[in-house]
Amino acid sequence: MIFEGFKWSPALILLLTLGAFLVAGLFSRIRGGSEYYPVAGGTTGVVGAGASIASNWMSAASLLGIAGIFYLQGYFALAYVIGWTGGYVLLLILLAGQLRRFGKFTAPEFVEERYASPAARLLSAIIAIIISLIYCVAQYKGIGLIFSWIFGFDYTQSLLLGAAVVMTYIVLAGALGANRNQKFHYTVLILFFIVPLMVIANKMNFFWVVPQFGYGPALHELSGHTRGAFTQPFAHAGVLQWCALAFTLMVGTAGLPHVLSRFYTAPNLRDARWSVLWGIFFIGLLYWSAPAYAIFARIWQARRGIVPDAETARQTADIVVILAGEWIGLPLWLTGIIATAAIAAAFSTVTGLLITGAGAFSYDIYFRLLNPNASQSQCVRVAKGATLVMALVVVLLAVNPPGLIAEITAVAFALAGNTLFPVFVLGIWWDRTNKYGAIAGMLTGIIVTFSAFFLPQMVPALQGILHPTSSALLGVPLVFGVMIGVSLVTPPPPENIRRFLAEKVHAP
Repeated sequence: MIFEGFKWSPALILLLTLGAFLVAGLFSRIRGGSEYYPVAGGTTGVVGAGASIASNWMSAASLLGIAGIFYLQGYFALAYVIGWTGGYVLLLILLAGQLRRFGKFTAPEFVEERYASPAARLLSAIIAIIISLIYCVAQYKGIGLIFSWIFGFDYTQSLLLGAAVVMTYIVLAGALGANRNQKFHYTVLILFFIVPLMVIANKMNFFWVVPQFGYGPALHELSGHTRGAFTQPFAHAGVLQWCALAFTLMVGTAGLPHVLSRFYTAPNLRDARWSVLWGIFFIGLLYWSAPAYAIFARIWQARRGIVPDAETARQTADIVVILAGEWIGLPLWLTGIIATAAIAAAFSTVTGLLITGAGAFSYDIYFRLLNPNASQSQCVRVAKGATLVMALVVVLLAVNPPGLIAEITAVAFALAGNTLFPVFVLGIWWDRTNKYGAIAGMLTGIIVTFSAFFLPQMVPALQGILHPTSSALLGVPLVFGVMIGVSLVTPPPPENIRRFLAEKVHAP
């Protein structure tokens, strides 16, 4: 997709916004510690922590991908909203408080401490790196599309330009602590996303004060135009496929390494739980808004008798929040605000993911296995090199992205759900789980996740049941079974670990 012309006002807004994040980060930077290692900073209250969780969560998949899926599939896309928000409910119930009590800062650290196994730690670090790479591909696709809209280059040129800007931002963010000030980041992004939506709703003659609740009449009108194709349940897929996708995204959310780390550093158990609740609320503000963009775009087309073919609609989907502003007649600078919100969210997510992946390589692989005598400065240099290598790999994969932004992201969630989620849940709640079960479970989860790309073609009975974006409905029960079975036929974990779980993690 090629957009014509350099757009000065969106480019200027983007530059000023990213600069504001860097300046704010400079003033709020936590002294001591490296961006490549988790640092427990001072508490900012549960509301601020919830905003930080939401900021950490907001990405191109949230601002672009959700609207794109709704634009294409209507009701079916609710599986993404329910899955990505419902996952935090799982975290709240199953993991948040217990992870805080366990006291480890990263997923690999938890795995090694809980299972007393460097091999399990290595495997979990590799999984964390793969998740980061897949997740980043989706973010880079969004960056490439929006840079193409702003600067008028073709997608590949825009992707390369965006990758260069991302790496520059990562370097500056690390130096200035920009990704520490996530409350400010969230406030800017949500305002940039909601205010233009209010203007769009007003221009479309719908209730605009709270457009997230006021676009019901738009759905009714769209149902008449499309004979229910976007509002009827399961018009695009069956109930089993819908449930499989929602379940996969829920367990994937609860297993994502960069999400889990938010609860390791909460000041206390109460704050860990309330932070999740506020995080769900702040994330919900975004997820209530993205579908409205898609519906307003479809209404605009329907009123003009425009019925895009399937391929055109698919190419449009990932950029529909920007195109909705253009079609409905927003001023260019206001549409540029929407684009800036998506870019800033993608930049923040890429920064966090690449640092998470690079940290896993530098500390969990390089320091723990290759060079145990390495100093922290050596580990940081390795992490910076790993960041660059990972960014280059992501660019190569994003040149020809394998799907929509939301679909690519869902694969990362499927991997997290099939591997890390069972390891955490059983590790917390069943003291008999041992390192053999954990390793066997993670390997099984990897096999299930990637076999979903080809196994349904070989076994027709699996079509509609096993899919790359929704494999956890089969994978998670299988991994639980493997972990339990292997743990029961192999020696139990050390007694001190079982005692620690009983006395510390589950203490009233």
